[in-house]
Amino acid sequence: MRILIAEDDALLREGLALLLGSEGFEVVAVADADEFLARFEDVAPDVAVLDVRMPPTFTNEGLKAAIEVRKIRPGFPVLVLSAYVEDRYAGELLAGGAGGVGYLLKERVGKVAEFIDALNRVIDGGTVMDPEVVSQLMSRRRADDPIRTLTPRESEVLGLMAEGLGNQEIAQKLVVSDTAVSKHIGNIFAKLGLSASDAGHRRVLAVLAYLRGMRLHLDE
Repeated sequence: MRILIAEDDALLREGLALLLGSEGFEVVAVADADEFLARFEDVAPDVAVLDVRMPPTFTNEGLKAAIEVRKIRPGFPVLVLSAYVEDRYAGELLAGGAGGVGYLLKERVGKVAEFIDALNRVIDGGTVMDPEVVSQLMSRRRADDPIRTLTPRESEVLGLMAEGLGNQEIAQKLVVSDTAVSKHIGNIFAKLGLSASDAGHRRVLAVLAYLRGMRLHLDE
């Protein structure tokens, strides 16, 4: 499986290349978003890992590149890395509603097992959010946001859903039954107005619900 990495920090770029190479990936690494886009078609990667902030402005070049390649190849798996929690960027990346995307803080790379697990979830079409991103987004809700109607346990379950965990994994983390998790998730869907007809996408839509609310709040 071929992976295309875009990271301007040489040490992190080489570290990622070595790490992912040792995991069996065929790695191509570039230093900026322009080179990433220029080589994307020729490299024909199966997945990409990009830094959000890269030259020349160090604002959102990596994010824009990730969004661009998902327009070229809808559903193409991308995992973006950021040094900080940047709410707008997380929301814009997920705004399409499709899976195969992840948003992690760079510190997560040092936790190798978690990082590789997150990458594999993205490759498999899942949506993965960094726990710290989820925590900060959940703590800054508008008063009229339906997310605020969730109980503390339901909020916790939603956070774990956003990290890409399945029902059984959530049950194990919370030390509850699978049935209890299913009930909580059903309550979350109901409170967010997600109907049964959305069955295949409701997990992603639930995450998008609070990201959308956060973006509206930031735009006021």
